[in-house]
Amino acid sequence: MKILTQSLPNSSAAYLQGYLRENTDSSVTYPTVIIVPGGSYTHIPERQAEDLALAWVARGYQAFFLRYSFISEKTPLLPNPVIELAQSVAAIHAHATTWHVDLRRLAVAGFSVGGHITALFNDWWSEADFNQQAHTTPEQLKVQAVILGYPVISPDLGFPTDAATLATWSTTPKKIAADQHVTAANAPTFIWVTANDPLVPVQNALAYAQASLTHGVDTELHVFHNGPHGLALANSVTAWKPGTDLPHVAHWLDLATEWLQDLK
Repeated sequence: MKILTQSLPNSSAAYLQGYLRENTDSSVTYPTVIIVPGGSYTHIPERQAEDLALAWVARGYQAFFLRYSFISEKTPLLPNPVIELAQSVAAIHAHATTWHVDLRRLAVAGFSVGGHITALFNDWWSEADFNQQAHTTPEQLKVQAVILGYPVISPDLGFPTDAATLATWSTTPKKIAADQHVTAANAPTFIWVTANDPLVPVQNALAYAQASLTHGVDTELHVFHNGPHGLALANSVTAWKPGTDLPHVAHWLDLATEWLQDLK
């Protein structure tokens, strides 16, 4: 396995880290996933991000995680991380041959605020204004699907809980309410969440699923009955406190993998 770090345009802090299967046959390509971790826009849990990436590698994928900009580096922060995700997707398109990427099977998987970034990317990828900001084209940003794990979707749905924090994210909250910007151009979307998430209310996932279905987007939603926020793989590998190794919730990865394989 090869581990690489790809810098991104116009950013001193953001980068894309890849975990790649090596193959001397340039014609061999693999399905690929970009992981966008959580961290409340203040940090990312890099160990957790790596564990998520390696779980996908074990399933035959090329895997990356995005270290995006934080509020300590840019305020208000948004849309900078969404632009960095777009530039990451474009970089993978550009290096598809050398990185053995099957561009027909490229997905983005975002967790918590990483889900917010991913959902906004899914909403904006085809828009001219967004591509102008990112210095990309829609063709460079095409993905097969997105996966959202316990996502933040809208400031109106319970996270963040205070105006001061929200002001570090954006001065125009309506523009970052991802459920309000879904279109028929959105990629197929897989969402998983726990019903009693104490940090990011389940209503976030429900709102995005409803908006996606309303616009005819291929959508799959799994609401597990119990579990705290930040479960990642929901197994012993990413368990960070008692009650975060949950075999039932851990099925999400099997379900997501099967769903991706089933997409046409």
